[in-house]
Amino acid sequence: MAFECPTSTEVSKKLVELELDPGIEIAEPNPHTNKTESEGIAKSGNSKPEYVRIDNSERASKFHSKKGVKTPFQSDAVADYCRSFADLPPALISEILNYLDPKELGIVSCVSTIFHRLAFEHHAWKEFYCERWGLPTVPAVLDSGVTDEKSWRELFVEREFRSKTFMGRYSIDVLYGHTEAVRTVFLLASAKLIFTSGYDSVVRMWDMEDGLSIASSKPLGSTIRAVAADRRLLIAGGTDGFIHCWRAVEGLPHLFELRSTQNQNIEFRLWGHGGPITSLALDLTRIYSGSWDMTVRLWDRYSLKCTQVLRHSDWVWGLVPHDTTVASSSGSDVYIWDTNNGTLMTIIHNAHVGNTYALARSHTGDFLFTGGDDGAIHMYEIMNDHVDTKAWKIATWIPHTGPVYSLAFEFPWLVSASSDGKLALIDVRKLLRTSKHALGKQPTRAKHLRQSTVEPPQRMLHGFKSNLFSVDLGADRIVCGGEEGVVRIWNFTQALEVERRARALRGMRLENRMRRRKLQADVSNKSGRNDQCSVAAKKNSGTGIWPNKRGVSGKLKA
Repeated sequence: MAFECPTSTEVSKKLVELELDPGIEIAEPNPHTNKTESEGIAKSGNSKPEYVRIDNSERASKFHSKKGVKTPFQSDAVADYCRSFADLPPALISEILNYLDPKELGIVSCVSTIFHRLAFEHHAWKEFYCERWGLPTVPAVLDSGVTDEKSWRELFVEREFRSKTFMGRYSIDVLYGHTEAVRTVFLLASAKLIFTSGYDSVVRMWDMEDGLSIASSKPLGSTIRAVAADRRLLIAGGTDGFIHCWRAVEGLPHLFELRSTQNQNIEFRLWGHGGPITSLALDLTRIYSGSWDMTVRLWDRYSLKCTQVLRHSDWVWGLVPHDTTVASSSGSDVYIWDTNNGTLMTIIHNAHVGNTYALARSHTGDFLFTGGDDGAIHMYEIMNDHVDTKAWKIATWIPHTGPVYSLAFEFPWLVSASSDGKLALIDVRKLLRTSKHALGKQPTRAKHLRQSTVEPPQRMLHGFKSNLFSVDLGADRIVCGGEEGVVRIWNFTQALEVERRARALRGMRLENRMRRRKLQADVSNKSGRNDQCSVAAKKNSGTGIWPNKRGVSGKLKA
């Protein structure tokens, strides 16, 4: 951060130096000279005004006595002139640091040991982490809010480092098991599980690490177009309008028992839609379902009853909830609803040319991503001023030549799957503001740039058959399914290991470079002392007490 200093700073510094040096004399106009005399002297032009030389200590004492300030010869006044930013109370410094972004906060921590301690332990690191990725689930968080091994700053730096791996090397795993096209995939990174389903009406569960099939359900009788899960519940929606549900089994390593069971507490169904279910989502208290019957239904997870019905004007293709709001796509429009009272907050009309198939949302809910029939991807900022809710378009990308069927977002990467058989990876970091507003209110969290300055997708993954229907990402992996009937996993953990080794090598080179510089400095210091000794020896040899041979021989001859 750059601060502009006024030009009067140098003058004020000189005045302070004059006040601190009582030995300097200053010439001032004679106060005893009356006004008429001074005016006459000024008019004559040849004569100069009369000056009286006074001691600066007397001037300083008069100056401070008028303003009620102690003289600069007292120690506490001198200390006032020497105070710096570090002398402020730690609570005030912490409040000032709260307005910095992660990069600036890291730079401040390198200034001094005091700033390092304040910046390293600052609570803003937790806010930075949670607004990007939410609370960490693995490892478990203690009651204090920090894991027993790493601080919030270390967690943030590690996660930020991991986010760079999607630009590195990867390996592809192909999972075989489905007999027809795969319509939906879901990655549960906290349990290292992948759930897939499609036209064969079978829900399959895979191990994320080795890609092996763990379990599969019986045929559910209809095409499964949506799957969602957390560590307590797994749901799948089909074209028959039913929501198939499995509760987690305590003590089971892979959480869910998908095989046919007679226990209704483990496996059950919800019915309420009058058409095929196209989208599902979960939060802590609700189940969200969207259907071609032009409604979004909200279900209570504990009573398993439908609590609200949100009606649209066209088929519902996708939905994504956040906190007390849910965004849904119907036809070419995007709706944002208040889930507390079921009221419509705002509508984005004609978001795409054709249907809007895909939705994704940031963890804070401030940003909404849409994909549609025209192959375009739009980024909107949702702004709510407690009176009105608006959606502002931030950026647009057109990386595909066919419809965008699925989107997935994990800060800072947005991944899209299209009918052209390609995946697009988009880094949105440069479009976001990370620092807080000076007044404590952030009117916008996005940089409203011209469309010409928006960068294209950073990476395209292609070379596969057409119609990629679903995509998800997490744990350094991208999972995708499509018309081929197979599930592909792009594994970027290899890039993570390569980057770690590269960083370790850079650290070793830096350490060796610093060691060589230190040795060179020691050698130069020693050579400097040797040179001083040699110069002294030469001086002593010129004026020394040892007689030369010629002088001795001359005395002998005499």
